[in-house]
This record gives sequence, structure tokens and C-alpha cells, in this order.
Amino acid sequence: MFGSEKRMTQKLDKIFDSFIGNNLFKDKSVLQVNYNPENIPHRDEQIAAVASILAPALRGDRISNLFVYGKTGTGKTLSVQHVANEIKKRVNDSGQDFLKVVYVNCKLRKVADTEYRILAEIINNLGGSVPITGLPTDAVYNKFVELIDDKKGMVLLILDEIDQAVKKISDGFLYTLTRLNSELKNAQIGIIGISNSLTFMDNLDPRVRSSLGEEELVFAPYNALQLQEILRQRAEQAFVSGVLVEGVISKCAAYAAREHGDARRALDLLRVAGELAERQGSKKVGLEQIDEANKKIEKDKMLSIIENEPKQFQLVLLSIMNLSEDKRFDKIFTGNIYNRYQEICEKTKNEILTQRRISDIIAEFDMLGLINADVISKGRQGRTRIIKLMLPENLRGKAREILHSSLNI
Repeated sequence: MFGSEKRMTQKLDKIFDSFIGNNLFKDKSVLQVNYNPENIPHRDEQIAAVASILAPALRGDRISNLFVYGKTGTGKTLSVQHVANEIKKRVNDSGQDFLKVVYVNCKLRKVADTEYRILAEIINNLGGSVPITGLPTDAVYNKFVELIDDKKGMVLLILDEIDQAVKKISDGFLYTLTRLNSELKNAQIGIIGISNSLTFMDNLDPRVRSSLGEEELVFAPYNALQLQEILRQRAEQAFVSGVLVEGVISKCAAYAAREHGDARRALDLLRVAGELAERQGSKKVGLEQIDEANKKIEKDKMLSIIENEPKQFQLVLLSIMNLSEDKRFDKIFTGNIYNRYQEICEKTKNEILTQRRISDIIAEFDMLGLINADVISKGRQGRTRIIKLMLPENLRGKAREILHSSLNI
């Protein structure tokens, strides 16, 4: 037993010594999602537009509500936060403190699952506090109004990935937030909504759409050349000089350009490739590590989607997974999925949505690449879809664990 422990210690020492002696990174944080660069390339026009819309906040005047949308990794959040922080800094430098900036990521679980939790998060950011549960939602709204209305002030409320909150809750809470200014005597609220969905506004109640989207701004995807420039700037700060093999930057940019110009994806690729090279004891980050990093990120992305989707999406996915393993079904139709979905809802005591809504969820899974849906004609009976689960075999066990845990099965 002692000899076995000694061998394990020696093995670990070898791994640790190799890692310490082969540091390819100079500052890895530069490639992390939460890094805020001083310079945001290729977004001058959008930053200027955001600044023009938010500028009245410098005087404590009400701003028009702003809705920003574009694909993931197009610099939306960076640009909005940059402008909001610059405005806050300028107000503070003038010796005043009437402006508060509150940022809420609506994709985070335990923050945006319910209207109550979103309000609690906003109140906590403003220095107040409410219990995790227990109060009526109206009472939490009153607490919010009291907290900001005791003196003249302006609150810039940034709701990132706002579409996720609406998907989990409803658009009713947005309408209430946009109407709060009519209840405030001293303070004002300006809402900046950020969404990855280009069609998000189309599905909102018309009243919400008109009050939230007073100003709208689109962030177009980066092209491959723009991504290369972003990557080169960050790579110079992130890596020790000379460790990146020729072609690594352009390959990263090409992968990300295929993902709708996602700069975040490009930076993740570069970071993960560097981590893989270090683990392998390589002195360079090469093209092969970029390919490996791409496969790893694809795997992590699928599991992340499954973990963060609302319960109804998870119920439908579990129904599809169960049917794909059921030997009685050589083909899976939408009707089969709806029947199995109803069974699981009854078992887990979840609300049963209409068949039309479940069809919409199935279409979204097809778009995300979790399933493949082939539409076939059934003659007079109309058309239906044959569903095939596209989740890789090696991820299905972990996916099932995530679903069972989330749905308390």
C-alpha cells in the first residue's frame, strides 16, 4: 500500500513540476469571459450610439429605454457596460452620487427563475435586502420603489440575456418595470435590455414592445478579419511571446466566423487550446490543439444548453431521450413525444403545455442541433416530423443526470 501511495505521489509531482515549468500564459484572464478590455475594436459606431442614448443620465434626466440585440459574442454587453461605467465615473468625478448602475445576468440560475428573484437581485445590488422567499411579489416591488425613491437619483438597469428571463417567467414583469417611472416621485429608472435573439421583440406583448424598445440597436457579427485583429490584441497580452504557431489565430477566427462571428467563442478556443498544450507538455500552441479545443467546447456547450434550459424544455428533451432508447419505437414522431411528455409531466407534477407549444420547443431543439427533425407528408392526414436524437452517445449519460437532477426524478 505504501509503495502504491509513493508511486502516485511521484506521478503527481511529475505532473505538477511539468505544469509549473511550462507556463505558456502571461495573463490568462485576458481570454476569460469576464475580462473588460480598455479598447473594444470594431464597435466605435455602436458605442457612440449607446453613449448618445444614455447621455441624459449625466444630468439625472430620464433616458429612453434601450433594447440591444445581436448574436452571442458580438460585443453587446462589453459596449453597454463600458458606456454605463464611463457615465458613472464621470458623475462620481463631479462629486455627485445620484447615478447607480445595476447589472443583472438573466441567464444565471437562482437569479432569473422567478420575478421575485430578479427583483431581489436588483435590490441587493442597490444595497438593500429582501429574504430569499416569503414576501408577496407586490411587496418586493414596493421595497424596490422605496429604496430608490428616497432621494433624487437615476438607476440604469442593465438586464443581460433578457430573453432567458422572459422564457422562464413571462413578459409581464418587464411591463411592470417599464411602468415603474410613473410611480416614482424623485428617482428615475432607465432599462437597457440585451438579447442574443434577433426575433425576441416580435413575441412580446405590444405594450411591452413599445415601452421597452423606445430605442433599438443591432450589433452585427464580426467577420473573420475583425476576429483575427481581436484575437491578436488579446493574444499579445495573454501568451508568452512566440508560443503561438503560425496559423493558430486565423484558424481560431475561421471557426468562430462559422459560429456567426462569435468573438467569445474565438477567445474560448484560444484559451482552451493553450490549456491543452500545457497539459500535453507542449512548448507551443499548434493547430491540432485548436481542433481539440473546438471538440471540447462543442461538448461543454451542449451540456450547458441542457442544464440552463427551462423545465419545460428539459421535460421535452427527456421525453425524446426516453423514446430513442425504447426498442418499441423504430421511428419517433411528434405525437409520440407529446404522449411521453404528458406522462412525465404527470409523474413530476409539472404543468402540461399544448401540443402546439411542444412543437415549437421541438423546432428549437432542431435549431440548436440537439435533434434532427425531418418533415414528411402523410397524405390526407397532413404532415408530421420524424425526430432523431443528435446528442452524441458519450454525452447522453451526463445529460440524463442533469435532467433527472433538475426535474427531481
